[in-house]
Amino acid sequence: MKFFFALSVLLVVSLQLKAQNIKVLNSLTREPIFGVAIYNVDKSKSTVTNFLGEASLNAFSNNEIIYFKHLSHVLKEITKQQVGLSNRVYLVSNTEGLDEIIISASKFEQNKRDIPQKIININAEAIQFTNPQTSADLLESTGQVYMQKSQLGGGSPMIRGFSTNRLLITVDGVRMNNAIFRGGNLQNVISIDPFSIQNTEVTLGSGSVIYGSDAIGGVMSFYTQQPQTSLSDSLFFKANTILRYATASDEKTAHIDFNLGYKKWAFLTNVSYSDFGDLRMGKHGPTEYLRTEFAQTTSTGDVIIQNNNPLVQKPTGYQQLNMMQKVHYKPQDNLSFDLGLFYTTTSDYSRYDRLIRYKNTTLRSAEWNYGPQNWFMSNLQITKLSSHSSLYDKIKATIAYQNFQESRMDRDFQSSIRNLRDEAVDAYSFNLDFEKNLALKTQLFYGVEYVYNKIRSNGEEENISTNTVIPTVSRYPNGSSWQSAAAYTSIKYKPNLKFVFQSGLRFNYIVSNADFSENNQYLNLPFNTAKTEASALTGTAGIRWSPNAILQWKLNASSAFRAPNIDDIGKVFDSEPGSVVVPNNNLKSEYAYGGELGLKLNFDEKLVLDLSSYYTYLDNALVRRDFTLNGETQIIYDGELSNVQAIQNASKAWIYGFEMGLKLTITNQLNLTSQYSVIGGSEEEDGVEMPVRHAAPNFGNTHLVWMHNNLKFDAFAVYNNELSFYQLAPSEIEKDYIYAKDANGNPYSPSWYTLNFRGQYQISESTTITASLENITDQRYKTYSSGIAAAGRNFILSLKYRL
Repeated sequence: MKFFFALSVLLVVSLQLKAQNIKVLNSLTREPIFGVAIYNVDKSKSTVTNFLGEASLNAFSNNEIIYFKHLSHVLKEITKQQVGLSNRVYLVSNTEGLDEIIISASKFEQNKRDIPQKIININAEAIQFTNPQTSADLLESTGQVYMQKSQLGGGSPMIRGFSTNRLLITVDGVRMNNAIFRGGNLQNVISIDPFSIQNTEVTLGSGSVIYGSDAIGGVMSFYTQQPQTSLSDSLFFKANTILRYATASDEKTAHIDFNLGYKKWAFLTNVSYSDFGDLRMGKHGPTEYLRTEFAQTTSTGDVIIQNNNPLVQKPTGYQQLNMMQKVHYKPQDNLSFDLGLFYTTTSDYSRYDRLIRYKNTTLRSAEWNYGPQNWFMSNLQITKLSSHSSLYDKIKATIAYQNFQESRMDRDFQSSIRNLRDEAVDAYSFNLDFEKNLALKTQLFYGVEYVYNKIRSNGEEENISTNTVIPTVSRYPNGSSWQSAAAYTSIKYKPNLKFVFQSGLRFNYIVSNADFSENNQYLNLPFNTAKTEASALTGTAGIRWSPNAILQWKLNASSAFRAPNIDDIGKVFDSEPGSVVVPNNNLKSEYAYGGELGLKLNFDEKLVLDLSSYYTYLDNALVRRDFTLNGETQIIYDGELSNVQAIQNASKAWIYGFEMGLKLTITNQLNLTSQYSVIGGSEEEDGVEMPVRHAAPNFGNTHLVWMHNNLKFDAFAVYNNELSFYQLAPSEIEKDYIYAKDANGNPYSPSWYTLNFRGQYQISESTTITASLENITDQRYKTYSSGIAAAGRNFILSLKYRL
């Protein structure tokens, strides 16, 4: 009897050893991968992973090669014996694949290869490996978005010669642009926590049909992490903690997120905190960038302090807190509710480019700070699927509220008067988007949108000697409003796998109202109110044609617009030393007309070349130019006689460029990628052509990436061409204090390069370490138009632990 019992036990054990149920997971996120095809060399044996990423290898022998194939992951070869007792197989995401899913092109999921426009996709795995300090640095890492910085707490994107309020930012489909987004450099993108991002999509070129006003040069769409429900009756819990340190700014960052998933409910909490010190610039570069002295306020007044280390940019440090809470509820398979709450705040932080200005031989400002930059957003999204409705197959309703708060505090050196200005915007939006399959080869997208912004603005003068405060002119007309109503439609026709046609139209109506009665006691404007109405019909049409496995052509034409906002109509501020911008109630929309031609050559994934050229004509452009107020060309502003300027429809521009991307698969583990952008153009005022302000220098990067099992290395170079004095826009020449000097003593933007190395190691299923050494040769440089020098040699260490 004992013999038969022992024999039975041995038989069961041997059967269990022979049987092998494995789990296929993403190598970085450790999420299960559904739909992985598993097969042998002649495909006589095969299986597919289920929703839990599980599959059985019973049919395969121990030593035969098994292939694991998934559209969004790199093909993996392994034997059953190599899988071992862990029963885990890890696949690496293929972020360069043509089969990526894109949302921003229509607000619904589409295959990237079907979209005529060029869209960059950055997934969570790439974000973790890039290990960015802010979302601005994340965008810059693409090699196709140029980044300007006025201070350490900054990052103003430039895309194809456009920037600021000619680019659109969205978070989970909700537009972040508001009525006071300015033409000067914008830093709002840093409010988006890079640790919360699941996927980022950057549309290069117009996005006006889907997103309306402001989407002239491009759209930056951030999609945050989603709560995950449980696939069983038990609670699904996961948590991540991340610690990060960087030497150049003495950065200390901590992050935690955790997910609670039930059958129908899921909750995701995300918190990040960063503490940045003063930023150290590189050792080798222009002496003009050195911080040799700085102003400091003492008990006896303002004094100039000699900087013991001119490489340290004082003061630039600040702190930032990011929080996100999400709730997902799915009562039925075809119905879901998603609630997102976001809050970001910073400490006060200096606008460094204003602190390095001189008046004669003395620093001009004793202090120039932004107050806390606060952003709150709540959005509720309801998604419903229907196979019976004649109007839609999928409907998505999004209701959102946002609150933006920012302030400015500045005081001249040895002055007792501190200027205080604070602004707040309440932004409400409603979107209703539909998707409908009209036929097997035809798909329709359409929707409506309404946006309402209310602006609060206040100005004060504080006497720091007497501690008295009196009101003064505010930056914007207090109580002003901006609202937009729109309807759009887009159609996709795909008769076969080789050809796709997409086209769309959008009608927008925008109204701005401003009351200047409060500010008129200081400005004496010839008007008390301003009402601006604008309507626009914009369109796009494009094709994607793949005649064979090697060639893919893309051709796209589009129109776009930007309606004047409250910043254009009603702003009052000192644009530069000795100049002040005043309101203008006679503004019209600016329009852009552009085209793009793209060619992708794919030689069996061994060599991929991605080429594109584009051209954009901007008409009736809104620009800052000299102006008169009541016949006067100068007025007193903040105690200084200043030239009068205003935003005007006074220009037109031509912007063109060429982009080239390369991916070379050297071996299964080693890849070379490179990206280079060439940008040119000019703008015309009164028949005189001049350089375009936001056309960045030619720039690019090259990466050599090696991956093997749980180890990944990236040696890369980032480089940037020079912009000579004659290539600078007049508004940039006026800011000579941020530039280096050429042999003739004129300001110019020098060329620069950095050499960098990054590595990541998966220590265990729960622990990942990422380390970078950036700017290895310690170059001292500024990205074009930046007031602050970039980081010098910088060692960055990040540790992620998953529970």
